[in-house]
Order: sequence, then structure tokens, then C-alpha cells
Amino acid sequence: MGTDISGFSRSDISTVQSQPVKKIAIFGAGLIGGSLALCWKGKPGYRIVGHSVNPKSAEKYVALGIVDEATTSLEEAALDADFLFVCVPVSLLNDYIDRLASLPLKPGCIITDVGSTKASVVAHAERLRLQGATFIGGHPMAGSERSGAEAAKADLFENAYYVLTPTASTSPEAIESLRELLQWTRAKVVAIDADSHDAIVGAISHLPHIIAVALVNQVASYNEANDLYRRLAAGGFRDITRIASGDPIVWRDILTNNRGVLLGLLDDWQREIDGFRRLLEAEDGEGIAERFRAAGEFRSQLPERRKGMITSLHECYVNVPDQPGVIGRIATELGQACINLSNLHIIESREDVPGVLRLSFREAADLERAVALIPSLGYEVYF
Repeated sequence: MGTDISGFSRSDISTVQSQPVKKIAIFGAGLIGGSLALCWKGKPGYRIVGHSVNPKSAEKYVALGIVDEATTSLEEAALDADFLFVCVPVSLLNDYIDRLASLPLKPGCIITDVGSTKASVVAHAERLRLQGATFIGGHPMAGSERSGAEAAKADLFENAYYVLTPTASTSPEAIESLRELLQWTRAKVVAIDADSHDAIVGAISHLPHIIAVALVNQVASYNEANDLYRRLAAGGFRDITRIASGDPIVWRDILTNNRGVLLGLLDDWQREIDGFRRLLEAEDGEGIAERFRAAGEFRSQLPERRKGMITSLHECYVNVPDQPGVIGRIATELGQACINLSNLHIIESREDVPGVLRLSFREAADLERAVALIPSLGYEVYF
């Protein structure tokens, strides 16, 4: 197997060559698993093996350069692996842990997962009492609006939180070993207990998804009698409810797995809504304003640059005249400046009235460069 040794001194290379190669097995190299694999792919001292039950997916992992090799055999992927990352849907985690526990795993190996809920899988692994292996729950809190191995990228986790959920019986040495490996992701690794993880993630990710879905479905029911609801629900409404377009099967599994936490959160949410109802019934304008002030104050304290579970939206708006070639010119200039434009949407364009062009970017850096470039083309840009 060839190794990329560029950027290493002669003494570094000698040290690397004298150390045993660590095998990392990735079960399910899609967006998350594939992005993890790319963090170690080509690094000295690591061999990345991908696993999929689908032969075509296994072939794709190799063709895309995500892993060094791939297999459809769970046993072959797990054989002599130092680290085993289970990157499958939440509903399949326990089954994979069971199957791995039945294999002759390498003594001292670490098994971890990337699921959005942690209490159930951690408890399941604890009950198994793995022989010679250690299970540490994991959750990289980053994602993308794209999915699959094609969307994998090595910098997906940079500046994101990567949560580990060890138990009281987890050895400090195992935790440190996994934490050291995860340094290649450039994520901020934190360790908390599984129950706390599920409570926090339930509030900041799972509950918002429920609210977005409920709101969209409420408006959709009104639209059955009046199509103007759909036609006018653009701009802000579409933006604040975009997470309602999540994968139905994925979210079915996540929400049912975390149902205990979510039932309590929904009770709290109902109390918040009831509070707004009472303010409206009493025509308490100051009370409503205070709710907005309190929310604004807390929201202003939230980190802006940290990646999270709900993918950030990097967008700007450009006022453009209704003239031939304007949109093409802007897109061309962005392309020539190597600014990656992910989406373009014309909100309004009428004769003698400036149209509004919404530009979307996957990276904040691309948005910043676009905002600096567009005014030099003679167009007004704003957020």
C-alpha cells in the first residue's frame, strides 16, 4: 500500500515506518462515514477499510477514493481493526453492535458509532459486555443538505462539536485513544453522558424538526382551500421551515428512538405556546415584546461560526434590473473568482422594477467573498 509522505521530515518518515499501521473499519461510508474516512485517508500509519452490504456501494467507496479498500463482508472489515466506526441508521445500530460482538475482534479495539441518539445504543453495548473491545458512543454534530458517499468531504467536521458518550466503566486510555484519532477531523471533541446528550440534542435539533414539520403541514392544510397559501409562502417561510424536508425514514428512526426526551420537550413547548396564547388574549403587547427581547438576547449569544446539526444557511440577496444577461454575468463572475455557488433563485423580476436574486453558498467563506465581489459589478447586495 502506498503512503503519502509529503510534508514529513526524514526522521518523521522513519518513525512512521517503524510503527504498526492502524486499521480503521468504516461500516457505511456515506456522508458521515465517508467524511470520517477522508480525514485519515492517505495519512501515514492508517489503513481505511469500508464496508457495505451493497457491492455497488463498496465499489463506489473505492472509486471515489474514500477508502483504501472495501468489502461486503462484515467479518473481513472487522478483522484486526483497531477502530470500528458504525455509520449506519439509528434503527440498525444495535444489530450491527450485536454482530460485531459475536466476532473475534482485535483485543483492545474501539467500537464507536455516529448516531444522533446515544442513550439506547450505549445501554445496549453495556449489556453486551464486549470481550476485549470497548464501545464509546459518538456523535459528530455536523451535516450537509446533500447525502451519500458523493457528498463526503474531509473538512465536514472542522469547527464542529464531536460528542463522545463514555460510561463510568470506560477506561481513560480508550477515551484518549479515540480522542487522539479524532484530532484529524479538526472538530472540538467533548465528552458527556448519553442521557445529557439526548436531552440537549432533542431540544436543539429534534424538537425544531418536529415544529417545522407541524408548521408546514398546518399551512398545507389551509392551502387545500386556498392556493394562495402555497404561492405566497416564499422567502422567510421557506427558509425557517427548510429542515422539514429531512429524510422521512431517518427522522422517523431518530424521533422514535428519542421519544422519551421528546415527549417531555413537547410538554414544555405546549406551555410556551399556551403562554403566547394568554398574552394575545390579554392584548399584552409589552409581554409579547418581552418574549422577543429575551429570545433575541439569548440568540445573540449563540456561536455564529460553529458548525451544528442543523446545516447553516449562507445566503445573500442581490437587487438586479430586468435586463438580458444580468444573471449570467453575476454567475460567471462568481465562477471566475472560484466562488462556489450552490443555488440561485429569482424571487422577483418585473419590467422597470428591480428583481431580487437569492444566492446560496455551502461555505461561509464563499458568501463573504461573494458579498465583497458583487458591489464591484454595480449591484446592491444585502442579507
